[in-house]
Amino acid sequence: MTINEKETAVTVVLWEAKAKPGREADMKAFIANAVTASRHDAGNIDYEAHEVEGEPGVFIIYERWISRAALDAHLGAPRMQSLVPQLMDMMDGSIEDGIRILRSFRPAE
Repeated sequence: MTINEKETAVTVVLWEAKAKPGREADMKAFIANAVTASRHDAGNIDYEAHEVEGEPGVFIIYERWISRAALDAHLGAPRMQSLVPQLMDMMDGSIEDGIRILRSFRPAE
């Protein structure tokens, strides 16, 4: 794979976050609102929010972007920067601890 192919490969993000006790409903509503806006960001393929069954207040966001550059633009957008303090007020832990960038692979042919 060349450097150019790496830059344009689909980027997948799996983000897990847990609400502070008593803030579960607030965080769920906040995420639902943020997800809707993020789906309209340039380069977004898929952006889905999930609550872990049997674990109220534990959320997983699954995102797909056309490239790492599109993801970086999303994360650096002024809207996202203003949402971070609000999110931190509701969540237990840090945003960074829950982020995983996934790299796909297939068996050699």
